[in-house]
Amino acid sequence: MTAPYLSSRLQGFGTTVFAEMSALALVTGAVNLGQGFPDYPGPPEVLDVARAAIGTPHDQYPPGPGLPALREAIARHHVRFTGLDFDPDGEVLVTAGATEAISAALIALLEPGDEVVLFEPMYDSYGAAVAMAGGVVRPVPLRAPAPRPGEATADRWTFDPDEVRTAVTPRTRLLLLNTPHNPSGAVFDAAELAALAAIATDADLLVLTDEVYEHLVFDGARHVSIATLPGMRDRTLVVSSGGKTFNTTGWKIGWICGPPAMVAAVRTAKQFLTFVNGGPFQPAIAVGLDLPDEHFERLRLDLQRRRDALVAGLVEAGLPVIVPQATYFATVDVRPVQADGDGLAFCRDLPHRAGVVAIPVGPFYDPADVHLGRHLVRFAFCKRDEVLAEAVQRLRRSSP
Repeated sequence: MTAPYLSSRLQGFGTTVFAEMSALALVTGAVNLGQGFPDYPGPPEVLDVARAAIGTPHDQYPPGPGLPALREAIARHHVRFTGLDFDPDGEVLVTAGATEAISAALIALLEPGDEVVLFEPMYDSYGAAVAMAGGVVRPVPLRAPAPRPGEATADRWTFDPDEVRTAVTPRTRLLLLNTPHNPSGAVFDAAELAALAAIATDADLLVLTDEVYEHLVFDGARHVSIATLPGMRDRTLVVSSGGKTFNTTGWKIGWICGPPAMVAAVRTAKQFLTFVNGGPFQPAIAVGLDLPDEHFERLRLDLQRRRDALVAGLVEAGLPVIVPQATYFATVDVRPVQADGDGLAFCRDLPHRAGVVAIPVGPFYDPADVHLGRHLVRFAFCKRDEVLAEAVQRLRRSSP
């Protein structure tokens, strides 16, 4: 069915599943473990700077590339955590969150009909961003492990490098990578990154890598940016943001780093989207990025504890769980508890039956591949202890 007034590029991109499930949470009074935002505040060192900046000249337009202090902090942060050395004056651009960074990059770099290879399930803005840039998505599936009923598995989501190579055609312009990966929680390992780097190099592809969950990695897994691999820095744009790291998702302070000519191209597109944003929040994120290593370790351990609490509760409720290596989300295979294996139907019924909201993973796939994730459902664990405890209690009561 064609949506009236909507351009052909965006036909098929309707109201997101997040809006539908959040509305269900409001109507039913359910505990919302759908959207991935924390319900507890970030570090006071960061919040206090933002409060102090309101009512000062920071309320006005910041410089187009971003506040110099923030760009310098981003560069220092990269040196400390990735080893990448970016010039804050020409290789760092502040954006309205990572979503704008990705959209502006695609608008800047793609010609109509250019193809973008990416992994699915994929964060829901990617397909729309490629479409708005006039590009074509070439999805490659990540293969989900299959936990046994009522058990949790630490087995990893994986991909076949040959399927990536097959997806690359003469029209392919760019590889869009997301690691740590949303919604799967996978962290690509050294061998996987090396395989992707070889494919990108052989096909002379640009690489756009979304690394917003870079600090939210668990159980000894290690995030490595593909830009650190030999020969990759000169073809890669690295995206991140302060939202996940400092519990400030509503501030929408993101950034993109890479070679000067590529960043200049992105800046050309970005200046006609939001121009600038978040004046009082930029100095606050700059302070956050310079917090000591202990802050980032506490963040990781605290979120890992919340993950473990939710995973244990899901297992006790009889739900088979794929334990994530990173991010905010644990994935459940609903087939043992949903006869038809329909994750969307499970999520629409769950608020009424159990008083809990989750998100089906099917909509994170290309329409042709929805069947690959039809049986999967995502629960967020970036919530207060009492919220997770209440959700777990409700799920236990409703289990067969």
